[in-house]
Amino acid sequence: MAPDLHRVLLVGLGQIGLGYDLRLGDDVVYSHARAFSRHADFALAAGVDGDAGQRAQFTGAYGAPAYATLAEALDAQPAIDVLVIAVPTAGHGAVLREVLARCSPRAVLCEKPLADDIGEARAMAALCAERGVALYVNYIRRSDSAVIDVARRIAGGAIAGPLKGVCWYSKGFRHNGSHFFNLLEYWLGPMRDFTVMATGRLWQDHDPEPDLRVQFEGGSVVFMAAREEAFSHYTIELLAANGRLRYEQGGQQVAWQPAVAGALAGYTVLAPQAEMLESGMRCYQLHVTQQLAAALRGAPHVLCSGAEALATLEHMQPIIEQCTRM
Repeated sequence: MAPDLHRVLLVGLGQIGLGYDLRLGDDVVYSHARAFSRHADFALAAGVDGDAGQRAQFTGAYGAPAYATLAEALDAQPAIDVLVIAVPTAGHGAVLREVLARCSPRAVLCEKPLADDIGEARAMAALCAERGVALYVNYIRRSDSAVIDVARRIAGGAIAGPLKGVCWYSKGFRHNGSHFFNLLEYWLGPMRDFTVMATGRLWQDHDPEPDLRVQFEGGSVVFMAAREEAFSHYTIELLAANGRLRYEQGGQQVAWQPAVAGALAGYTVLAPQAEMLESGMRCYQLHVTQQLAAALRGAPHVLCSGAEALATLEHMQPIIEQCTRM
């Protein structure tokens, strides 16, 4: 292992850590393991998982050791540059505290959401700040080329306000809805107000799925909860003053339709042919890793910082509290 490579400790060898692309072709990069193994700036130092089968698959695929506990991993691999937290959300804080009690990696990349409990999320962000460790949260869509393009167009006025839209999400407002809430804050700025239209059900008995209207700094969006058990449907439609943006199939297709003069005098319509923005969602985790490499070089990047992820949860918290009280 070259000494100048960033050594990565991957804690959690489930789907996002290892499994999503383990048996898929080389043209997709969905997992942390494959992404870090592909990037020239990083080396997979070790994995951690309580499941012996997962550990065996990780070592077999990537040639790196895997340990049953964090303590074993840190005993064997004390010099860690990047900590990746890919365990279930309830365990994020415990992993972070155990690692930072033993060492100070340069960066932590944590799965979303940062925590189930807002107090735990605040404590995690504060601990990283206190220790001088850069904290990032894996909101993957922010590193996608199409999303970055849209952000630039909105900031530059090529997609003109006011903006108004609809977002479909599922699998819980905190768990999956936060992907799109964070994305819309990236595009439209922070939330200013909200109105819950229907509280909906609790996903897995704890995460509400409300229908609501959110007023962001740069526009308003209605969030609608789909039923994941029927089919996955993750899409955003934004109407601008000069056209329509469609973010479909979870971001695999992103299209801009400018407004043009219609055939009838005095009418403005959407252009029949949309401009397709280049999306890299087939390698979404590699793009996150590329952004992390830039951050570690001190170069500009678009990763979601711990502070931004915490702000997203702070803005979502009163919505969640209102839905669970009603």
